[in-house]
Amino acid sequence: MSVSAGRDVDLCVVGLGPTGRALAHRAMRAGLRVTAVDPRPDRLWPPTFSCWIDELPEWLPPSAIATRIAAPTVWTSTEHRIERPYCVLSKTGLRAALPLDDATVIAGRATRVDANEAELADGTILRAAMVFDTRGLPALGRRRAASAHGIFVDAETAAPMVADGEGLLLDWRPENGAGPDEPPSFLYAVPLGNDTVIFEETSLGLLGGMPQHELRKRTLNRLALHGITLTGAEPSEAAHYPLDQPPPKKGTAQAIPFGSRGGMMHPCTGYSVADSLALVDTAVSALQQGRDPIAELWPWQARLTYWMRMRGLFGLGRLTTEQSVSMFDAFFTASPRGQRALLSAHADYTALGAILFNTVAHTWPFRWRYDLVGWTNRNRWVDYPFTESSERTEGRVR
Repeated sequence: MSVSAGRDVDLCVVGLGPTGRALAHRAMRAGLRVTAVDPRPDRLWPPTFSCWIDELPEWLPPSAIATRIAAPTVWTSTEHRIERPYCVLSKTGLRAALPLDDATVIAGRATRVDANEAELADGTILRAAMVFDTRGLPALGRRRAASAHGIFVDAETAAPMVADGEGLLLDWRPENGAGPDEPPSFLYAVPLGNDTVIFEETSLGLLGGMPQHELRKRTLNRLALHGITLTGAEPSEAAHYPLDQPPPKKGTAQAIPFGSRGGMMHPCTGYSVADSLALVDTAVSALQQGRDPIAELWPWQARLTYWMRMRGLFGLGRLTTEQSVSMFDAFFTASPRGQRALLSAHADYTALGAILFNTVAHTWPFRWRYDLVGWTNRNRWVDYPFTESSERTEGRVR
C-alpha cells in the first residue's frame, strides 16, 4: 500500500467528468493545491452536453460552445419559439478550457471516498483537507428516470426537420407511433456543429425508465414521417439515468457530492452540467473561506426549489401524451422568468411556485389537473409491459 504525504493538499476531486474537471480547474486557478483522480483522466466524455447560454459562467470561454441556437423550437399543440439562446457544448473545447496543468492528476479508480481520504484500487490513499465526490450518478434501478436514444444523422439528411442554426427542444407532435395508452415521449433534435444532427427520443419521469429499443423505434417513426431515410450505419448514443438524486445533507462527515451526484441533476429536465459549472466558484469560495460548501451550495431557497421540481417530476411520470401536450401548452405561455424558474434557475422559488400553480391551473380539460397533482392515476405506467415486438408500424432503417 502506498500513502500520499499527509494532508498537504487542499482539495481532492474524485471523478473528472465536466463537473469534476471544472471544480479541480477553478480550485487550482484560485491557488488551492489540488489532486484529481479518475480511471481515465484523458478520455473525452461520451455524452452530448447542452444548455441555455445564459446559464454558463462568465469565466468559460466561447470556444467551449460548439453550436448556438438563437431561438429553439418547442412543439406542443402548436409551435413555440423560445427567445432564449441555447447551445450545444463542444466536448473538446470544454475540456481545453479546463486545463489541470498545476494539479496532480492520478489515473486510478477510487474504492473508498471519505471526507478527507480517497482510497484507490491499488491501495493508494489520497489525503486532503476536503474531498469532493464528482463521479456522476449511481445505478438507476427503479428510480424516476430520464431515458433517451439518440441517432447521429448528417446535416444534409436531417435538413427536412432541423436546419442549420435551428433546434427542437421538445417535439410533442404525434409522430412517434405511440398510442394514447402508452407512456409518452418527445423528440429532442439539435445540430452538433460538425455537420451532424442528433435526433433523440426522450422519456422523463418513468420509474425505471423507457427501454432503448422502444425509444429507437419511436425515433425512426418520426424520421420516416419526414422523409428521412437512414443507412443503418449511423452512430447512436443511449442515456438512462435517475432524475431524483437529492441534495446532500448539511454537516455530513462524508465526502461532499457535487454535480449530478450532489443534487444538481434537474429533476424535470435531466440537465446538470451548466448548473454545476455555474456553482463551481461557490464551492471553491467556501473552501477558501473555511465555510461549509454544502450550506453555501444548498441554502433553504435552493432546497425548496429542488423540492418543488420533484413535485413536477412526479407529475411528468404519470401523464399521458395528450395530458403532457396540454400541460406544456400551459407552461410555454408563461413569462420568461417563470420559464427560467422551472428550467434552470437554482433558487428562484417564488417564481417557480407561481409557474407550477399556473401551469396546473391552465391545464385543460379540468379533470387532467387531478392526474398532474397526483390525486388520480398516481401509479399510471408503473410496470408498463414494454415488449420487443409491437403491432404498431415501425419506422424502418433503409
